[in-house]
Amino acid sequence: MFIFWSTRPDSAPPNPSVRVTCILKDAPQPKMLYAEEVMYEDFHVSDRWSGEDLHCRWKGTIVAIATRHADAVDVRYDVNGRPMWIALPCTAWVEQKRRTGKVITDQLAAQIAGRYLKQLVEEGYDSRREIYTMTVGEVLDHLDAVVAEAKQGGSMPTLPAIA
Repeated sequence: MFIFWSTRPDSAPPNPSVRVTCILKDAPQPKMLYAEEVMYEDFHVSDRWSGEDLHCRWKGTIVAIATRHADAVDVRYDVNGRPMWIALPCTAWVEQKRRTGKVITDQLAAQIAGRYLKQLVEEGYDSRREIYTMTVGEVLDHLDAVVAEAKQGGSMPTLPAIA
């Protein structure tokens, strides 16, 4: 017997990109199994220098012109509870539209920033910095990689609702 539930607040059909918990009740010892999302709104990564496990969680996306008068979109992650901002230049949206005719959605921006953050940590980022700014080229490279990963997984995950 299986019992499934997800982190989704509604009772919509299962989505492969949503974290699902499964309890095997008929096993000799009940076991919990987790189908973890492979994308970048909620992930773990090991710090290159300390080996510490860092839990990175997407918290929100804002247009930075309103907060710090910058032509960027800021994506906030919590890294073990500490805020970390990834700034994506607005010109990346223009360049993406020019080169492909498609736009960068909020969901895709969060995935791009998360992938960039994961790479920063793996390469030995400066943990004292609270904001990192991507170049247009970095945004487009990470965008291409995220889209390729999403195609392999079957779909782009939805962002969780923040209460």
